[in-house]
Amino acid sequence: MTPKKEPFRLALSYDDVLLVPHYSDIPSRKQINLTTMFSKRIRLNIPVVSANMDTVTGAEMAIHMARQGGMGIIHRFQSAEEEANEVHLVKRSENIFIPDPITLNKEATLREALALMERNHVTGVIVISSDRSIEGILTARDVRFKTDLNASIKSLMTPKEKVILAKQNITSEEALKILDKNKIEKLPLIDAKGKLCGLITATDYKKTKENPRASKDKHGRLLVGAAIGVKDGMERAGLLVKAGADALIIDIAHGHHNTCIGLVKKLKKEFPSVDIVAGNVATREGTLALIKAGADAVKVGIGPGAACSTRIVAGAGVPQLTAVMESVAVAQKFKVPIIADGGIKNSGDLAKAIATGAGTAMIGNLFSGCKESPGEYYIEGGEAFKIYRGLASRDASADMAIRGGGDSEKQNRAPEGIGYRVTFKGEVRKILAGLIDGLQSGMSYTGAKNLKEFYQKAEFVRITDAGMRESKPRSHQI
Repeated sequence: MTPKKEPFRLALSYDDVLLVPHYSDIPSRKQINLTTMFSKRIRLNIPVVSANMDTVTGAEMAIHMARQGGMGIIHRFQSAEEEANEVHLVKRSENIFIPDPITLNKEATLREALALMERNHVTGVIVISSDRSIEGILTARDVRFKTDLNASIKSLMTPKEKVILAKQNITSEEALKILDKNKIEKLPLIDAKGKLCGLITATDYKKTKENPRASKDKHGRLLVGAAIGVKDGMERAGLLVKAGADALIIDIAHGHHNTCIGLVKKLKKEFPSVDIVAGNVATREGTLALIKAGADAVKVGIGPGAACSTRIVAGAGVPQLTAVMESVAVAQKFKVPIIADGGIKNSGDLAKAIATGAGTAMIGNLFSGCKESPGEYYIEGGEAFKIYRGLASRDASADMAIRGGGDSEKQNRAPEGIGYRVTFKGEVRKILAGLIDGLQSGMSYTGAKNLKEFYQKAEFVRITDAGMRESKPRSHQI
């Protein structure tokens, strides 16, 4: 066997290093600016996104992530239609101006109206004719005590004569005054011909006030990303873009592959207005290949995830700190953001990941036990748990094939992921608050007022196992 020409190079993980404290004149860590770029065109207010895993991110998690300033990536562990509906729910969840309000014909039954409201998570529908003329409005107040599900909604709705309407070019301030003066929750908008063209709701004003740093698009809707695979990537992408996805994330274990590179090129050509995120890779070469193909962000990480066993099963991967640092060095030349995916166990790891120059960190395990995650919830022995699993685990691969979100061939491969239970942690905003506070503390120790300064000022020192033991809290019991 011919020996390798170069000696093995050293690669490090987050636990191998610490940030060196430097002089700081920051009066409060709360004043540190965490604004960052997720991709070339998507700006976030905090550098955190939730992973596209079936036990981590569905519509509910994505909504709460965006409200806190980050973003959620809807998993593809479902049919394309189901995933598109998840995206649709996020985009409709918080929107001062809704261009396509939920509507029904007056001949519809109460049963049909209630099913439509539940499916779209709304509390009312606009009743229109075939030419989109408003004939009335049906709200939860109108049907609260009604029991005849076969009743026509025309007998239950508030008729057009009593519905408060506004012109489509109304300002937010004017709309708020009308909502307040008339004590109504919904304000339908009409165009010059008197046809329905939008809706403004009081609930969305309240949500906007409660979440001032929410991540939103130019129309005031929450940002959301959605994952696709290489097998049905183009077909699925079309449905997701139509539903309003702001970014498409190619979900493949080995991103430095011709199928992934080819898909990036096709997506960029077909959907030029949507940012394309590609990965996962763990090398300079892999990062460069995806950038040259047109990727608007590159996801870095092979094997560092808490539910990933790729490095054990395949013996392949690069320790995450080194993988991210080397990818950042390449991506910065093209102004393409890097997403550090996996290996984040605590806020200190988040600080180290961002200090390497990554624009955002993708997190799965820490969010999997949250109320908003779609993982199974159960109680055992008086304790609450949720299920967390890698998408390359045996159970996930089998379920994915059945539900239409994956490749049935994976069932016969050695699994490169595991599943296990995690302790229920409550609301994700509390977990995020701890992560962000720790990140800002780490930045304060280096004297950095924003993420650009953090990358410029950050200095790492390598530590030994003894240094890691010394870093951990120790009990002082006698």
